[in-house]
Amino acid sequence: MSSPLSPATPTCAGAKRWLIAGIILAVVVSQFSAQFNRYHLGILVDIGINIILAVSLNLINGHTGQFSLGHAGFMAVGGYTAAKISLVASPMLPPALQPVIFLVALLAGGGLSAMTGLAVGVPSLRLRGDYLAIVTLGFGEIIRVVVQNMESVGAASGLKGIPKYTSLGWTFALAAITIYFVTALVNSTYGRGFIAVSDDEVAASSMGINPVRYKVTAFVTGAFFAGIAGGLYAHHKQFLSPTGFDFLKSIDIVVMVILGGMGRTAGVVVAAILLTLLPEVLRQFSEYRMIIYSLLIIVLMMARPQGLFTWKRKKGGAA
Repeated sequence: MSSPLSPATPTCAGAKRWLIAGIILAVVVSQFSAQFNRYHLGILVDIGINIILAVSLNLINGHTGQFSLGHAGFMAVGGYTAAKISLVASPMLPPALQPVIFLVALLAGGGLSAMTGLAVGVPSLRLRGDYLAIVTLGFGEIIRVVVQNMESVGAASGLKGIPKYTSLGWTFALAAITIYFVTALVNSTYGRGFIAVSDDEVAASSMGINPVRYKVTAFVTGAFFAGIAGGLYAHHKQFLSPTGFDFLKSIDIVVMVILGGMGRTAGVVVAAILLTLLPEVLRQFSEYRMIIYSLLIIVLMMARPQGLFTWKRKKGGAA
């Protein structure tokens, strides 16, 4: 008899259906992407990348109740790793193997990001709240400064000539996988521990749950998907600069999570879409664009501090 909180719950079964539908839709739409306006296509890819970043950070900040400000650092590790592998391997292999090179590069970038997340998480995740935020911010800046001084990846001038492997199909298929993985993890028997740690660490510890283990797991998982997003970003923009992974990039991702509703995966997805489109909609007011954008965020946070896209969570599942 399966547990009501096992991965076979209706919530996770529904997530699996959405995963299959999302991958099929991504592949079908990708077949017609050549007919899209290049500007609009670029925005769609940006939306997919931001969904991966926001959903992965939501596992840490939303479902596990931590406060990380270093997500852009893990994105940078994944982006530079994947880009360097592609630059080295692509000239040596035939074009038919390019998708394989891309997949290997993405997984390598995600894997190294996860290892970096483990290295950051083990010593720092015994901290809570503001202290953890400051530590993760420091680690994120350390990663950026290290990359900025590595000549092998272009240092401050950036890494150029990255192959254009990222497509609409790749981006949204991986976004669907990220959403499914996080939803299935949180709604599994093991994943109930993330919610318990978020609600009350002391009570969770008294029930035999190790809060540090769960926080490190969430941190490593979130870092892995941030690295995947970084690899997609690198092969989309075809140029990487350390300034693209600064503190403000981490803040952008945090705002998506807060605006969507902490711990609400569906809300975070909607917020990622909105906050990717909003700067483009305001582009006609170029001189005032960032002022208007910032004011809108302030108003939204004051009007809906619990998150703009929040709704009642289903019993036994995570939204």
